[in-house]
Amino acid sequence: MKLGIIGSTGHINYVMDGLRELPEVRLVGVSAGSNGESIEKLTARAVQEGHSPIVYANYIELLEQAKPDIVAVACYFNDHAKIASEALRRGIHVFVEKPVATTLDDLAMLREAYERSGGTQLAAMFGIRYNPAFYTAWHAVKAGAVGQIRLLHAQKSYRLGSRAEHFKRRETYGGTIPWVGSHAIDWVQWFSGERFETVYASHSTLYNQGNGELETSAQCHFTMSGEVSASVSIDYLRPAQASTHGDDRIRIAGTEGVLEVRDQKVLLINGKENGEQELPLLPKVEIFADFVRQITDGTACLVSAEESFYVTEACLKAVIAADEKRVVKF
Repeated sequence: MKLGIIGSTGHINYVMDGLRELPEVRLVGVSAGSNGESIEKLTARAVQEGHSPIVYANYIELLEQAKPDIVAVACYFNDHAKIASEALRRGIHVFVEKPVATTLDDLAMLREAYERSGGTQLAAMFGIRYNPAFYTAWHAVKAGAVGQIRLLHAQKSYRLGSRAEHFKRRETYGGTIPWVGSHAIDWVQWFSGERFETVYASHSTLYNQGNGELETSAQCHFTMSGEVSASVSIDYLRPAQASTHGDDRIRIAGTEGVLEVRDQKVLLINGKENGEQELPLLPKVEIFADFVRQITDGTACLVSAEESFYVTEACLKAVIAADEKRVVKF
């Protein structure tokens, strides 16, 4: 099975780590996906990992000449939908960085390309689902650890650090809600299994250290089916001196208990035991390997195409709500 990688702006580490479990997959080509994008780090990583892909001048050349079975798309965020759609039209499976689109029109184009592709597979890089703490928490919730979910709060907090030029313009960045917040928005629908009904959101570019249109803070409130409420907080306010780049958390309150993921631990309080329990973590699963197994073995990937589209829609509607200061309905 032949793999091509287009772009190196996003989480290409998911692909490289997954390839170690996939001797049947051969990395045959790489290219930039966006104008001005450097792929030097990608080509260096590929060589370091023992691959010898051809470097193509652009993604069209890669698609036409390498003829990959799968492409991983991880370029500037506004180009994800265009390139993924082009691959799908050629019958190529697509593993694509989130957000899969930065506008609702591009999302509609991508969804149409997928629906017309006749069984071609697609998954967004919602890799934090596979983090041992979140993966363990999800299994516990599905097993009834908290009863019926009533309330969720998710957090994404990052260091700002030094950001490339494409982060500084909404046109190429898409916004902090769809880039950073998409993980947390994904969690609330993944854990709850509910549908989004409305969203109100706010965001701010204040104190972004000269990073143009990049929002440093955002907050989203979703009402969901079953009268479930979910909130998501997103920020680039984590100090440079923090011990880790990110601080990912979720709190899930249900009719029979409360479960939290924080500091890579899963903590549960319910009526079965006194006090707080720390749940043992399940082993890590590689998201790209899971996606490839869906293609080769027919086993369902933990991230479906429909979820990839639906979470992106939720992110983009939250951006509209924040920009226009109004509640947006689904």
